[in-house]
Amino acid sequence: MPVVLLLGVLVFAVVRPRGLPEAAAAVPAAALAVALGTVTPHAAWAQVRSLLPVVGFLALVLVLAHLCAREGLFEAAGAVVARRCGGSPRSLLAGVFAVACAVTAVLSLDATVVLLTPVVLATAARAGALARPHVYATAHLANSASLLLPVSNLTNLLAFTASGLTFTRFAALMTLPWLAAIAVEYAVFRRFFRIDLGQRTTPEDAGPADRAVPRVPRFTLVVLALTLAGFAVVSLAGQEPAWAALGGVAVLGGRELLRRRTTVRELVGAASPLFCLFVLALGVVVQAVVSGGLATGLAELLPLGDGLPALLGVAAVAALLANLINNLPAVLALLPLAAPGGPGPVLAVLIGVNLGPNLTYVGSLATLLWRRILHQHGIAVDLGRFTRLGLLAVPATLLASTAALWASLRVLGG
Repeated sequence: MPVVLLLGVLVFAVVRPRGLPEAAAAVPAAALAVALGTVTPHAAWAQVRSLLPVVGFLALVLVLAHLCAREGLFEAAGAVVARRCGGSPRSLLAGVFAVACAVTAVLSLDATVVLLTPVVLATAARAGALARPHVYATAHLANSASLLLPVSNLTNLLAFTASGLTFTRFAALMTLPWLAAIAVEYAVFRRFFRIDLGQRTTPEDAGPADRAVPRVPRFTLVVLALTLAGFAVVSLAGQEPAWAALGGVAVLGGRELLRRRTTVRELVGAASPLFCLFVLALGVVVQAVVSGGLATGLAELLPLGDGLPALLGVAAVAALLANLINNLPAVLALLPLAAPGGPGPVLAVLIGVNLGPNLTYVGSLATLLWRRILHQHGIAVDLGRFTRLGLLAVPATLLASTAALWASLRVLGG
């Protein structure tokens, strides 16, 4: 029964009938799991309580990304990339990679999918380049480039909590895996889209009102940089990084409220409270599945130790599970099993659940959201092309990134 509830919640999240939020299925499913006794009220509350700090942090980062978008940060970044590419689709791809990696790492993969993808579409049209390689890059990098910081992905926040690492230690260990994944992705994209990158289209006329180059919001950039530095400082002081995020939101949000350019209601909406509720309810459903025997089966599959073969095995299992049941339930199920082995296995799980979803649409909610955004812009996503690209990129990035993690652990220690 718990497996049926989980699958029902995931199917609902994919389809979203009548545009209903994911929580519309997850909350009743969690309540039913408790009512049927598949998870005790005590265990359900313990799971919710453990997720609350992570979900609160996620909400703050979402608000921060929203405020950066209001200040025109993404449009300014797109203008800089278009100006630097000189009309070359290959240079534009390199620029999109750079911006998408930075946005994903600092403002989370949701910012890349929701806020950057439309900017990339417009930038490609104005540069006279085919949009396909560049928008596929935002989908892949929303997952692949989210390895660097705890704030880059909800899965990272969960792994960060389980690893026992400080913010700076986490970033230090994941820098090399992050760079390896991005380098492999770029090589795969240059090869896979070589025909598209060799073609030009007629540049779209932006119109007189849009020809002015968007200004770079310097105040926003300074606050963002200080917030990022604050993540490291508060972590070293033994405090939750959420305090730094709250500071960034308070400065940017307070400024917008004083200028009457936003409202409290808008800021609350930017925090995606229904999605946060979905995460909490999904955690309860996953707890019911794990208690029902999934943990035993997964424990038998996960290799022990932090040697390279073991880390590769853990990453492979995590990637496979992410494509079967989505990366968020996968990380919730795997982290309790990996945590006793130390930071190495925990970070290998993270590599698997972050890179694996580039293989299928259902691997992560971010990819599903990306597909929905493209449909809103009249662009159909080719399942065959997406899968072929994933078959090239996912095994290669998993291997390179996990090997880089092993090297980092050997040099820096766990």
